[in-house]
Amino acid sequence: MRRSSAWMAIVSVGAAATACSLPPDTGDEETQAESQALSSRVCFVATGLGTLGGNSSSATDINDRGHVVGGAQRLDGQSHAFLWRRGRMKDLGTLGGFSGASDVNDRDQVVGQSETATGELHAFFWDGGRMRDLGTLGGNFSGGARINDEGQVTGGSTTANGESHAFLWERGSRMKDLGTLGGERSLSSGINNRGQVVGFAQLASGSFRAFLWQRGRMKDLGTLGGDHSAAGGINERGQIVGSSTTKNGEEHAFLWEHGRMKDLGTFEGGTLSSASAINARGQILGFARTGTGEFRAVLWEKGGVKDLGGINTTAFALNDRGQVTGISQPTVGGFLHAFFWQKGTMTDLGTLGDNFGSSGLAINNEGQVAGSSQGLVSQAVVWEQRRCGRKDRSRPDTPPDDGRD
Repeated sequence: MRRSSAWMAIVSVGAAATACSLPPDTGDEETQAESQALSSRVCFVATGLGTLGGNSSSATDINDRGHVVGGAQRLDGQSHAFLWRRGRMKDLGTLGGFSGASDVNDRDQVVGQSETATGELHAFFWDGGRMRDLGTLGGNFSGGARINDEGQVTGGSTTANGESHAFLWERGSRMKDLGTLGGERSLSSGINNRGQVVGFAQLASGSFRAFLWQRGRMKDLGTLGGDHSAAGGINERGQIVGSSTTKNGEEHAFLWEHGRMKDLGTFEGGTLSSASAINARGQILGFARTGTGEFRAVLWEKGGVKDLGGINTTAFALNDRGQVTGISQPTVGGFLHAFFWQKGTMTDLGTLGDNFGSSGLAINNEGQVAGSSQGLVSQAVVWEQRRCGRKDRSRPDTPPDDGRD
């Protein structure tokens, strides 16, 4: 399990920056030793992935094989979904207009959204060189697609009567309407390899509730005492996280397991928290607002909540090793940079060349981070760990994939 406009010339491919960090003084000798080992022996090298001939590209996801998806501009200015692997960026094509990829599984099956020849936006499934239109639930829109390692796809689509419903698609069948909880809307946010889907759905009363869909049935997960809840993520054990309103009107992060919703509480006197991802270890990623109004990226584990640190930090993705990526300011008032966080140590991943900003959007179980580096010219980036002091082996400039695997 994983887990979240740029301008750059195609010739900028290869390692461009390294980053290292110092461990915090935790007082725990074992943790300090692990953190010291990470910081003193490992650095990060940024590799720009180039474009499809145009000026810009951006990455959205990376699988455990280190293969990256996103969107990149072509020479004609149109953006197409791409799959980057073995040092080459492959154009995945379109359904008639522009396209962009949102997720990739470990079988290199890709999902995303594309404009059709008639101007509608549809979810797509790409596998083995072919892009397939997943259609809609009767309306003119589908998208927000996520995919598991079994090739099952979930997202949202409009229906013939104008409602918006979550869907599940799998090879050999049509797009399946997951329905609602009595209202007009539902939207999925995640799917695990067991085909369990989570998200939120509307009740007949108009309130929204977190749901778990499995074996053809949508289950209302309830609330923490308020009217609304929404699920943000699910792991392979079926543990679900999200946020819910409480009886007194606050919004708190929750963990749902064994049929019960547990309040994860707030942070430093605040009244707002939300959870977006949970990994195989049961570690939970999210954010919380303190009593003084500051927003903090946080990790819940072992019954407690931990501040990830940094300035104006937002966490986007968590892997099964407890490693996190997102964005944070290296200095007060500075531009936002991608970061890598592990065991209390936050590493500034820096930027490519003279770019001023960067963002880490996805992280795989090997600790590789995918995102983008922003400046007057920007592009998709992968940050990889290497031992500090190791001589850099920059990749040579490579053209876009010509379609031959």
